[in-house]
Amino acid sequence: MPEFVNGLPLHVLVIHAVVVFVPLGALGTAVIAFWPAARRRIGWVVAGVVALGTALTPIASQSGELLQNRLPENPLIQAHAELGDQLIFFVAPQLLAVLGLMIAHTAQQSAERAESGNPARAKIVVIGIAVLAVGLSAAASVHVFRVGEAGSRAVWEGVANLPAR
Repeated sequence: MPEFVNGLPLHVLVIHAVVVFVPLGALGTAVIAFWPAARRRIGWVVAGVVALGTALTPIASQSGELLQNRLPENPLIQAHAELGDQLIFFVAPQLLAVLGLMIAHTAQQSAERAESGNPARAKIVVIGIAVLAVGLSAAASVHVFRVGEAGSRAVWEGVANLPAR
């Protein structure tokens, strides 16, 4: 993995994508969870956005470790790194729940079209998975905020006290 792209640390570039895609996926998850028409139209797109945020998370973590190795020891950077390493444990369940929601939704639609199985039971399963997906998405978004806030502190702590040029 390259450490730098056009002279900028890869970590700085990738984290911005994670900061966009994880909360955007969470917002999309809330929409498709509570609005079946949206689920039919954009559900798989939302799953793709969540998958992209999930896929970028380990890249952000690994590139952060490479950057951390170039910097002097700093407890703020260490705190940020520890939180960043935990993020995968939030985004992976979010992805599984969104995929589960879309699979259950597809099965529900198939059952309704074929008038086979138990459509009421399928609807209850979809609702249950939707609630779970929204909760996991909220947790992932909160943790992205926590990681980002810790990273911001590591970079910018004390800058306000620097003299202006």
